[in-house]
Amino acid sequence: MPEESAQSTRQTQEETLGAAVAEAVSDPETAAEVDDRIGNVQRELTRTLIGGVFILNSYLANWVYRDSDMPGEVSAAVGALLLGVPLIMRGWRDLRSGVMSMNELASLAVLASFAIRDYRVAGIVSFFMLLGNIVESRTALGARASIASLVRLTPTSARRLRKDGSEEEVTVSDLALGDRVRIRPGDNIPADGTVLSGQAAVNQATITGESLPADKQPGDEVFAGTQSLTGVLEVEVTRVGGETTLGRVRELILAAEQTKLPLMRMIDRYVGFYTPTILMIAALVWFFSQEVPRVIAIFVVACPGALILAAPTAVVAALSAGARLGILFKNVADIEAAASLNAAVFDKTGTLTTGQLGVSRLSPTAGVEPAELLRLVASAEQYSNHPAARAMVALSQEARVTLAEPAEFKETAGRGVGARVDGHHVLAGNLEWMHDNEVDLVSAGVDLTEAEGFSLIFVARDQRCLGWVALQDQVREDAREALRDLKHDGMLRIAMVTGDRESVARRVSKEVGCDDVRADCLPQTKVEFVEQFKQKGYSVAVVGDGVNDAPALAAGDIGIAMGAAGSDVAIHSATIALMNNNLKLVPFLIRLSRRTRAIINQNFAIGILFIVGGLVLSSLGWLSPVVAVVLHNVGSLAVAFNSARLVREGEGMQPHTAPLTLPQAPAMTAQAQSALGAR
Repeated sequence: MPEESAQSTRQTQEETLGAAVAEAVSDPETAAEVDDRIGNVQRELTRTLIGGVFILNSYLANWVYRDSDMPGEVSAAVGALLLGVPLIMRGWRDLRSGVMSMNELASLAVLASFAIRDYRVAGIVSFFMLLGNIVESRTALGARASIASLVRLTPTSARRLRKDGSEEEVTVSDLALGDRVRIRPGDNIPADGTVLSGQAAVNQATITGESLPADKQPGDEVFAGTQSLTGVLEVEVTRVGGETTLGRVRELILAAEQTKLPLMRMIDRYVGFYTPTILMIAALVWFFSQEVPRVIAIFVVACPGALILAAPTAVVAALSAGARLGILFKNVADIEAAASLNAAVFDKTGTLTTGQLGVSRLSPTAGVEPAELLRLVASAEQYSNHPAARAMVALSQEARVTLAEPAEFKETAGRGVGARVDGHHVLAGNLEWMHDNEVDLVSAGVDLTEAEGFSLIFVARDQRCLGWVALQDQVREDAREALRDLKHDGMLRIAMVTGDRESVARRVSKEVGCDDVRADCLPQTKVEFVEQFKQKGYSVAVVGDGVNDAPALAAGDIGIAMGAAGSDVAIHSATIALMNNNLKLVPFLIRLSRRTRAIINQNFAIGILFIVGGLVLSSLGWLSPVVAVVLHNVGSLAVAFNSARLVREGEGMQPHTAPLTLPQAPAMTAQAQSALGAR
């Protein structure tokens, strides 16, 4: 039963973080339990410190009462009992459960010290072992408290709107799909939903990892556990309870914490034989030396605290660093797998591009200014919900162009719009719309084609063509830099696959710096392409938006879904979910994985060095029990501090949150400047 014993050992010694997370997720009232556990740890610490004072007092008593050893011995005995009994009880409980752990080794060391009436050594060994256990327990409870705080992000009550528009306060568990709730400034949002009315800045760092607030307006999605900073929102509930994005995030954390690295599973397989081996070494040393202090020192230095902490501490630190930026692992084994990646396959639409139309060029005819062309077309289009119309209106807002109120607005689906702007009849639409309205396009001077991935909107005023606007799916600003970083980090093959046309794929690949392109791909074609990479010996990461890329994401060695916040398909189809659309997180993820693997290897080297070195020195009689205790704790702390370096990974990628100020006109973006400057 070595594997079962090893698993119980890990849970007993470290207050396994996975178990803590499980309770925090499963019990909505776990916050009180967390406080109780922390209180217990504080009481244990108090008792340990009192025992330590008695041990210290025994040395002072010998110095004060030099004529008698009795006061010092009594003080040492009291301290040893206060400290040793709890440690021995822990070891006895483990032994009764059939568990082989370092508690047994420490208990044997304490009992051996009692046997030779060396109460000071018994007290010192117990003090440092208990102190180490308390530090580990408090660390695990700190993680448990973090999960409990995640649970508490969702408020317990909500302001539900009745049919007459009045408010009623209900518990969050009473909310149902389709309910309307009101969110005031400072409120935490109780459930996922869609904004019906109002505008607000929402802090959604808990979900997406982005520090800057997101502006929400009608039609936008909001997530449970995020906080409205300004403005009042009316939201229609679309997900409740465990189905919310926050609920799925908790489930992902739980699933990740309960899994293990292959290296951790290998150690679990053999750690069950560890304690019997140490007992055999101690018996041999006792047989040849007949010196109890040597045996005590062996029991102490052999406690495998550093080895047990080597992988879990690094993994928890890596999970923390990733979660801070919005990277969620469904299985911690993916941390190790990502370190071996040497090929990447990217989807185009929604991954390397935004998946939304943006204005790439304004081409006015002679005598017409770009700003005037933009003002007229955006004024005419501002009541349309077409993606092209929204893109032009958005550009006008960025360029701070004042729009006119359109009259006699009329939209023809698939063609264009017509409206009266400043007393003139303005038309905006495609080529067929212009032909239907007998507009002469000879002066337009079109030098682009829709086959190249552009959508062309022509603009006419009183039957005269004023120019045209080119729109296209915008390449993400960080796409080229992300791919360059991947190549710099040793990625051997980077490819882009898309169901779009060859000409569009070539244009995007040129912009992002990707030479390997596959266009006109069906979902099955993407899977076959990934399988070809794997057959050539590559370890492949597939990066997509998780909506139409689910088969390819599942086919890769690692599937990375971008923009997973609010997307069921993205979270379930990929092995790693990026809660936002920052492409630079992909090379960071690989660097984090490689760094984690290196830290784990360093931790094991540290643990083995301390244990083997301590066993040799103890067997030779060169290491006293007191020094052995110090050596044991130094090894465990060295591993913990080495792993803690991972927590700060990626800090430079977090934007600084600016102080909340009154809304003001935004600066003109580079896109707006470029479009307005184009002729």
